[in-house]
Amino acid sequence: MENTVLIVEDDTDINNLIKEALEQANYQCVQSFSGTEALLLAKDTNFIVIILDLMLPGLSGEELLPKIKETQTAPIIILSAKDALDSKLRLLTGGADDYLTKPFSVEELIARVNILAKRQQNLSEVRFCQFKELKLDSKNYTAFLGSHDLNLTTLELKILEILIKNPNRVFSKQDLYNLVWDDYYIGGDKTINVHISNIRKKIKQYTDEEYIETVWGIGFKLSSR
Repeated sequence: MENTVLIVEDDTDINNLIKEALEQANYQCVQSFSGTEALLLAKDTNFIVIILDLMLPGLSGEELLPKIKETQTAPIIILSAKDALDSKLRLLTGGADDYLTKPFSVEELIARVNILAKRQQNLSEVRFCQFKELKLDSKNYTAFLGSHDLNLTTLELKILEILIKNPNRVFSKQDLYNLVWDDYYIGGDKTINVHISNIRKKIKQYTDEEYIETVWGIGFKLSSR
């Protein structure tokens, strides 16, 4: 369902508030009030963005996140009262694309949905690129090393696509953040490091060859070795 957002939030008032705001922004919405219900919906419908609360009955947001990523390419925004850095990094490592701490501004949530939805729509265009044994198909949201599916998240695919299309360029964290999130970079944010680390780990499962090189003091590029 194009332009449809899945809202997974057990608080009826908050769920309805988000739905009303999204509909005013011209999105269609599907509401879910439990983790188990959301999992069923995620298996049957393709969404453009998923908004996921962590404190859910039946199946928690932390448990639900990896299960949703098995069937969905939609970017996921986490809503949580937990604002500790380690919680945010753990969820980003687990496949979340963005994180918003409660209480949150509805206007900011809609802005983040717009950014992720725009990127998701752009990713739907046919795009193929390759570097050595690394092949990326942006239309089908897949990246393969040889015959091995790397199971990258949407953000990991976008980062890798940028690197592959510019194999000789060194990208700073700010460059990658601005290109992937279409947002202003806040110095000191560890998000880029987490996603680069995830990509490296997934590649490392199948080869010892280094594909992403760290240029100390500057940023990252594809390895020329």
